[in-house]
Amino acid sequence: MRTDTDVETMLLGPVLADRKCGDCTACCTVLTVNTPEFSKPAGTPCINLRSGGCGIHDVRPGICRTWFCAWRRVATMPDAARPDRSGLLVSINFVQAPQNCFEGVSINVRALAGSDAIESGMAAAVLDSLCDRLVPVWFSDGSKKMLMHPDNDVASLVLSGDLAPEHLQDEVAAWRERYGVFAPNG
Repeated sequence: MRTDTDVETMLLGPVLADRKCGDCTACCTVLTVNTPEFSKPAGTPCINLRSGGCGIHDVRPGICRTWFCAWRRVATMPDAARPDRSGLLVSINFVQAPQNCFEGVSINVRALAGSDAIESGMAAAVLDSLCDRLVPVWFSDGSKKMLMHPDNDVASLVLSGDLAPEHLQDEVAAWRERYGVFAPNG
């Protein structure tokens, strides 16, 4: 019997029963939502957001019922990494026309406005918990977006197509095999 699994569950794991959104509503403001049922631009609070949370929680759109940030899925992320506590929102990102193979499907760690996650070390702890799998990880501090995983040596070899030194051949080949489909000419 085959069970279809969504991409987020494949890459991040299932939703963890012991992690709840609670008072966190970061996704309700930070993210772009563009579905036939509901849409809103990034950085704009949802029209249904109230001081106590979602004003239509019982009848909220499907996207709001099925989407969960990475903190709700990745057990190795610190408990303190919940977006409203850490100042970081971590999610899977999908780019329809990626500039390189690492942008097609990736993990995006966003520092929220006013966040001290870099200074407090929370950003480093979150990145450490995410950069151990074959999924590109980007970090955005609000002014620029930086590729954090794979490291620069591996990323350069994957993007250039150059022959990798022996100690990196397996890693480079794995990244190329999985993400080559997202290469601009791939």
